[in-house]
Amino acid sequence: MSSSNPKNGVELLRDPLANDGLAMSREDRISRGVSGLMPFQTFTDEQLERQAMEQMNSFPRPIDKYIFLQSLHDRNERLFYRVVVNNVESVMPLIYTPVVGEACQKFAEIFRRPRGLYVSIEDLGRVDQVVAQWPHDNVRVVVVTDGERILGLGDLGVCGMGIPIGKLNLYVACAGIAPSATLPITLDVGTNNQTFLGDEMYPGLKHERVRGEKYEALIAELFGALQKRFGHLLIQFEDFGNTTAFDLLDFWRPKLCTFNDDIQGTAAVTLAGIYTACRVKNTKISDEKVVFLGAGEAGVGIANLIVSAMEAEGLSHQEAVGRVFLVDSKGLVVKNRPGAPLAHHKLGYAHEMEPITSLIDVINAVKPTALIGVSTIPNAFDEEVCKTMARMNERPIIFPLSNPTHKSETTAELAFQYTDGKVLFASGSPFQEFAFNGKPVRPGQSNNAYVFPGIGLGCVVAGIKTIPDSMFLIVAKALSGAVTEEDLSVWNCLFPRLTQIRDVSHRIAVAVAENAWNSDNATLARPSDISKAVREAMFDPSLRSSSL
Repeated sequence: MSSSNPKNGVELLRDPLANDGLAMSREDRISRGVSGLMPFQTFTDEQLERQAMEQMNSFPRPIDKYIFLQSLHDRNERLFYRVVVNNVESVMPLIYTPVVGEACQKFAEIFRRPRGLYVSIEDLGRVDQVVAQWPHDNVRVVVVTDGERILGLGDLGVCGMGIPIGKLNLYVACAGIAPSATLPITLDVGTNNQTFLGDEMYPGLKHERVRGEKYEALIAELFGALQKRFGHLLIQFEDFGNTTAFDLLDFWRPKLCTFNDDIQGTAAVTLAGIYTACRVKNTKISDEKVVFLGAGEAGVGIANLIVSAMEAEGLSHQEAVGRVFLVDSKGLVVKNRPGAPLAHHKLGYAHEMEPITSLIDVINAVKPTALIGVSTIPNAFDEEVCKTMARMNERPIIFPLSNPTHKSETTAELAFQYTDGKVLFASGSPFQEFAFNGKPVRPGQSNNAYVFPGIGLGCVVAGIKTIPDSMFLIVAKALSGAVTEEDLSVWNCLFPRLTQIRDVSHRIAVAVAENAWNSDNATLARPSDISKAVREAMFDPSLRSSSL
């Protein structure tokens, strides 16, 4: 699928999309002019995968494992993705959350080889020339960030490039998007990180962030250049600041095939977890009452989708909003709260109530059935909070979703301990399996990787025009439907095993593509068998015939 001509000699060995390393046959080595440029012996893919895992596990620190995996990615993409796909439960936390957060913080320190496209505010007026430098013509999925709000770590500027790279690693590994069809992009518009501005080794522009018309012009020029070069493609927004994220999404989603994973992807995977929790409780989502600690992109995005799900079950918009409550840094979001005016994205959830400042007082006043943390405040769901939720509910839903792990509002073991095992739990960061009262617990991870790769695959297969909000309800139901009775009854887990992620992505892609064709929202011809077409579109690193 790459536009590059077949490479030979040293050029082949330096191209990670073409280089199969020591798995290359003797015949191929001779015909492609590399027989004398590498040792004689040929190894199987299985041997090389085993060796790579042994090498990775020899490093004691997660960040060193990350560096090793990225070096493998830089020299042999097929082997890299084989390692990820076949060892997804152990490798995914290393190439994405939580380790990618540390990798972004140390980006300048661990930088080895450029990957992705850097578009600077200094490129305004010549962005098409920057985009023309990308070596592949078949790009179908773009992940773009400006680095302003990386996970729960704040403004990391161009050092946030680890996020779009990591996201696209998961598009490939989890949903089979061809590696050459992916493009990570970081917008360098400056940074407000004072540490970086004073660091002589910071690799980005050393001035405060450019905003306003000039920033908007850069975005518009970039998207125009991408469409001119590659045609129809999916553009995913990632880790923009709160106000910017909502503004960009509102402006661009009627015009492009685009979504914001922090707002909409997080919402879909969280809603899937709540759907599954309702299955355990034998309730409907419209029966739930939800309190959010955190009122940024993730919190409001989840709240909006929950309201849509409640409306789909028959509640009016006003009734649904009345069952959702936001708590920000100043307390409960209410209409008559003194101080600065509420941010625009919070206004729809401002209730006619007296101001309440503490989370525990909000819980006692509202009596929620579900508590969702998107605050990046570690230990905010303390013993008193969890025990209060358990006293009010036979099966309290408690989702501490903040990333990375040290920002989580509570841990899985503490949530089970504080609620005496009654909790229906999911977290944003991964927690290890453990036993509680003699029963195994595999803590559910409300991981966006369950949804965004499948969405992307469906968009590619159908050539989806735009992504409406209703699509994320479909995605949430598809994911919840993949949870087995064994997941629930044996493992106390609200999500499927990550080892099933490619099947989950296939399931979601089929649902997304089918909906697009049924609603005249697709640009490509409908196949007779959608499931088969989706499966055949998936890159498989174990197959030599699967194009990179």
